[in-house]
Amino acid sequence: ADDGLRWKPAVRLENACASGAAAVFAALDAIEAGRARVALVVGAEKMTAISGAAVTEVLANCSYVKEEAARGMSFPGIFAGMAAQYFERHGDRSATLARIAAKNHASGVHNPWAQMRKDLGFEFCNTVSERNPMVAAPLRKTDCSLVSDGAAALVIVHESLAGRFPRAVGLRGRAQVNDFLPMSRRDAVGFEGPRRAWQQALAAAGAKVDDLAFAEVHDCFTIAELLAYEAMGLAPAGQGARVVDDGTVFPGGRLPVNPSGGLKAKGHPIGATGVSMHVLAAMQLCGEAGGVQVAQAAADGALGGVFNMGGSAVANYVSVLRRVG
Repeated sequence: ADDGLRWKPAVRLENACASGAAAVFAALDAIEAGRARVALVVGAEKMTAISGAAVTEVLANCSYVKEEAARGMSFPGIFAGMAAQYFERHGDRSATLARIAAKNHASGVHNPWAQMRKDLGFEFCNTVSERNPMVAAPLRKTDCSLVSDGAAALVIVHESLAGRFPRAVGLRGRAQVNDFLPMSRRDAVGFEGPRRAWQQALAAAGAKVDDLAFAEVHDCFTIAELLAYEAMGLAPAGQGARVVDDGTVFPGGRLPVNPSGGLKAKGHPIGATGVSMHVLAAMQLCGEAGGVQVAQAAADGALGGVFNMGGSAVANYVSVLRRVG
């Protein structure tokens, strides 16, 4: 470490899959409270040193162990249960989930930082096969995010210093909303925590969802992205498939979601995920996202949204960003 970092305060944050956003928000809190003027936020994770099965077992401890884990449920099983509940209420949306997976893999091809840069196509994602087995019905392998290694970093400064940086991105609004950990105490399919977080962050930014040029959302499983569309307000409850079918959330659509390829293709290195989502959003607003650049994101005054989630919609962080430099 640089000698200049000696004697500076440092903290390690843990909040399951939302650890990255928790670190970003902690840095913002320190700056807004006057305890710092500059903060370095780093997210890093190395997951591939152990088997995929071992990773799944470790991550299961982020659920409510007395209920979900005690019944042998890991996160694929938890989100599969959410998908099954959604299908029971609103009809089978397996094809919609496959379209979401195919969309994100197609975007990942053009993202040089993506872990999986391969266009799998809708038919592959929609078909159960030896290469795309059912992991936890109704979720197939292509409905699940990757086991990943990765790192990302942000420098966050007080607004009085922003003028020194030609590529500054400002935070227009943010919100953190936590829900009960036990799934038995809430309607997990309602995605109530994410919905409240989006509402509060957009209100703080003085914006509506239609004002966003793009959004990076937490698609640990494709059902999570589908539920995120509804939580954002892009579609009413049970009608998230509509914005997939009409192309709204695709590249070139009215509000592209996960132009980076999302956790599905970019990867999901747990501690780095929330930080990387903010980095990728900042790159979009600065017009530096390369092959995954959303045209309208580089326009003056454009807004971008970030939604990072821990657990099954337990810890929910939403940021609304705007280019200022």
